[in-house]
Amino acid sequence: MNIMILLVAIVILLCVLVEKFSDRFGMPALIFFMFIGMLFGSDGLLKIPFDDFKLAENICSIALIFIMFYGGFNTKWKAAKEVAGKSILLSTLGVVITAGITMLLCRVLLHIPFAESFLIGAVLSSTDAASVFAILRKHKLNLKDGTASILEVESGSNDPVSYLLTIVAVSIATTGGFGNVIGTISIQLIMGIVVGIVFAKITIAILMKTNLVSDGLDTIFMIASVLFCYGLTAFLGGNAYLSVYLFGIYTGNQKIRKKNELIPFFDGVTSLAQILIFFLIGLLTFPHQMPEIIKIAFAVVVIITLVARPLAVFLLLKPLKCPWNQCWLIAWAGLRGASSSVFAITAVAAGVSMKQDLFHIVFMVSLFSVAIQGTLLPKVAKKLNMVDDSADVRKTFNDYQEETAFQLMKLHVPEGHKWVSRLVKDVTMPTGSLALMIKRDGKSLITKGDTEILAGDDIILSVPPYSPTETEKLEEIIIEKDDHWCNKPISELKISKHKLIAMIIRDNQPIIPDGKTIILEDDVVVFFTI
Repeated sequence: MNIMILLVAIVILLCVLVEKFSDRFGMPALIFFMFIGMLFGSDGLLKIPFDDFKLAENICSIALIFIMFYGGFNTKWKAAKEVAGKSILLSTLGVVITAGITMLLCRVLLHIPFAESFLIGAVLSSTDAASVFAILRKHKLNLKDGTASILEVESGSNDPVSYLLTIVAVSIATTGGFGNVIGTISIQLIMGIVVGIVFAKITIAILMKTNLVSDGLDTIFMIASVLFCYGLTAFLGGNAYLSVYLFGIYTGNQKIRKKNELIPFFDGVTSLAQILIFFLIGLLTFPHQMPEIIKIAFAVVVIITLVARPLAVFLLLKPLKCPWNQCWLIAWAGLRGASSSVFAITAVAAGVSMKQDLFHIVFMVSLFSVAIQGTLLPKVAKKLNMVDDSADVRKTFNDYQEETAFQLMKLHVPEGHKWVSRLVKDVTMPTGSLALMIKRDGKSLITKGDTEILAGDDIILSVPPYSPTETEKLEEIIIEKDDHWCNKPISELKISKHKLIAMIIRDNQPIIPDGKTIILEDDVVVFFTI
């Protein structure tokens, strides 16, 4: 057990470190997660034997729940609603067309049996939300004509449709017939939509209109709500992935308490989920089997990337007068990854008997997609003249905080300060700032030119915002009793020319220092460093 815990920790640490340095290699970090899995696998250095597809399915399904939820939760509907129609077309009919063309070409060109061709098309018909989101955000890929929002909503919402097709394909492959396909599809869609929206409204009501959730437990409550939404939908025979995605969309675009805490938490959970999925994909892979399927896998890559996906995009978007360059970019951005691999694992775990090695074919397609398409996506966007330097892709996500035209700053006026007993109009405020009010004896006073400043006042200033560059940073230190700076004025200190004492926090009050300011024990000294 201890060895297992140690191995898990090592895997996560390796993946975290790879994420940090992936840009140096010019490839998305997700591909390195796969390689780490292969490194630990049966054909790797550690030779850990793992071929339990049922266990992998359970782990990956739970991970995909949170990826689906957060894909919806972090999508800003205000930015996406103008292009929602195009996204929904791509995530529904686009998935069906992609699967159909892939199935047809696999059957005609590669002579793969119908049931297996259908399964390959179904599994590979969705684009990967985790990969698309990661690339857009990491490269700050600001795209024209709402393209980023189209990709976000499409990649987040097409997994349920692909999953539905996969269920139908598995049923055909295992039973040899279609069964009650229309009934299955109807129940899947209806229950997925109803449970997702209804439970989202219940969750919002509990969070906003009751005191049932104690302070500090909002995050745990949301985790339980996501799992409950998925579990209830699955129990009722509905499309559980569709349900949690709609649940995420609805809750993420409402004003709920502690939302500023929920977003970074689920961002971390989603990152861990991606690590788990791509690591397990690598762990389940047997590289020695690759030569046997490399030709078919490459053919499927060509079919899905250069034929099926582009045809689906152009057939649906050109009638809506989308520019050619936008259509080509959307077609190229159809990355395959986590969801396709999870659905392939689901099919294998269901006991589908195939002549073709479904999992390794999907693995090769996902590897190519993330490595080639993902790496080249920023360059392709620039080549197609689809990059908008005036836009900000972060605005399409709910974790983006809109910058205001000014920021507020509190300035404490201590006893003996040169502003004491002077009028506001007679003092020189920091350049570009404006005194809005004075906090005095627990009361707030709107400042005017003839307002007198007294000792102990807290002056609230509006100041222009500034975002430090990568070479600029703020750092702070706490002054200890035996520190050589303690009880010395700033003018006597030896400070690097690249550093400036920007502020001193004393007794929870900020002090703007000058050369005469004496640094005391327990002071928090804030440095601005270039």
